[in-house]
Amino acid sequence: MRWARGFECRGQEIAGLTASEHLPRSGPLPEPTSSAEARELLAAEAFPAPDVQRVVMTATEFTSICPRSGQPDFGSVVIEYTPREKCLESKALKVYLWSYRDEPAFCEALAARIADDVVRAIEPASLRVEVHQNLRGGIGIVAAAERTADS
Repeated sequence: MRWARGFECRGQEIAGLTASEHLPRSGPLPEPTSSAEARELLAAEAFPAPDVQRVVMTATEFTSICPRSGQPDFGSVVIEYTPREKCLESKALKVYLWSYRDEPAFCEALAARIADDVVRAIEPASLRVEVHQNLRGGIGIVAAAERTADS
C-alpha cells in the first residue's frame, strides 16, 4: 500500500514511503496524513516478541479534537498488553497516536478505536487501553477498553 501523499517531515516530503518500509532510523518522525495510514504503519513496524509477559507503554502528549466544540483535547494514553508473537514499536506508536491530533472523536471512542487497532496490528493475548483526557470545564475523563484473545 502506498501512502496517499507520502509523509511530511518538517516540510520535507518522504516520497514513495510504503507501509512495508520502516520509519527513518534518525531525524524527525514523518507526519501521518491520516489515522488509517498510521494504523497500517503500526502493523508494519511490529517486531517479534521476546520472552516478556507484560508491556506497558505510556504516551503523555496525546491530542485529539472535541467533535462538539472543535477545540483540542489534551491527555495521555496508556497501553498495557500481553504479547503473543509481536510487540508494538514505540516510534510507530508515536506516529500512530500523532495521527489523532486533527481527528474529532470522543474520549470513549478513542479508547475503543486504539484498542481495536492494536489488536489488528499485533494480536496480543490481552490488552487494556486507557485514554485520560485532561480537565476541561472542570471535568476529566478516563475511558478504558479491554480486549482478550478468543482462545
